[in-house]
Amino acid sequence: MKVDQKGHTTIIRDTQGDIQNFLNKLTHEQGSYKSKNLILDVTHDKNVALSDIKLFSELVKTHSSNNKSIVIVASDIDFNSVPAQITVVPSIQEAHDIIEMEEIERDLGF
Repeated sequence: MKVDQKGHTTIIRDTQGDIQNFLNKLTHEQGSYKSKNLILDVTHDKNVALSDIKLFSELVKTHSSNNKSIVIVASDIDFNSVPAQITVVPSIQEAHDIIEMEEIERDLGF
């Protein structure tokens, strides 16, 4: 797991290619990230399936309840099949754009 800070956003990359282990680490350390917007980069694991992405739903729900954004970056996913409460994009730049838009929406009271 590699952690980078960029402004008000923390980028956490899965470097081992084990989604379940990555999710367990994130859940365990969630308290230290609760005040940050998160980008979870799982592109290192080329075998990520929709079922793996759905495992993040509880983490997304908990993190979003703190009025912070959480976006997952994955490749080779059918983005139309992802549940609406989970935001998945194909690149880090798109994740930053989504977080910026969500920040603006929160500032405007949407």
